[in-house]
Amino acid sequence: MRSLLWCLWLCAACAQAADKLPWLLVADANFEPYSYLSGNDPTPKGLDVELVDAVMRETGQPFHIALLPWERVKQQLALKNAVAGFVFTGTAERRAQYDLAGPLRKGETVFITLKRCALRGWRSLDDLKPYQIGQVRGYAYDTEFDKAPLNRDQNAGSPGQLVAMLLAGRVDVIVGDKVQLLYFIQQRGAGALVRVLDKPLVVMPRYVAFAKDDPRARQFEAALKRLQQNGALQPIFQRWPQ
Repeated sequence: MRSLLWCLWLCAACAQAADKLPWLLVADANFEPYSYLSGNDPTPKGLDVELVDAVMRETGQPFHIALLPWERVKQQLALKNAVAGFVFTGTAERRAQYDLAGPLRKGETVFITLKRCALRGWRSLDDLKPYQIGQVRGYAYDTEFDKAPLNRDQNAGSPGQLVAMLLAGRVDVIVGDKVQLLYFIQQRGAGALVRVLDKPLVVMPRYVAFAKDDPRARQFEAALKRLQQNGALQPIFQRWPQ
């Protein structure tokens, strides 16, 4: 009997110790301003990094955030070397792969022009036909937009290059993630020169992905909801261009 009790106690102690192992959360290392590394500084930076850091502190669990190339992020999740990865869209494919906690935030895909451009707004994609639209080569934005017969320039290899093309007058309009494009625009000190068109092309919630049936997903989501309800995340959003 004493041996049985000892075994039960040992199993419980091991389970408790495992519960306190640091959670490893991984994200894209090249997704400015959401998650990125700066120069030789190994400290993860970005809006998503700060949001996840705040939520994890709310859970009370020890944790570590690591930034990796995006393909390795998905690989670490598949191998279960990481507890969670961020951020993911809530598509049917992603929901079949993961338990998605959140949304952590929403991402807006918008059109941005120089203020001197005649385009002030748009109601349908036909309104964009007279203009040269810059977009990042290989990016998918929205099914209807991607298939529309528009005048496109796809020479940009990154959002930063796309912003440079707009400011140089090589295109009339650029399309992309609102926060990301404004981040690169403000880095160039050009915020006063541009206009964000009011109507977004698409608004897409972004989630933190856990393995299927991992109870830690609900633990993370509960902490996230508490912070959303008490307004604790707002100062983080306010530190980044919106």
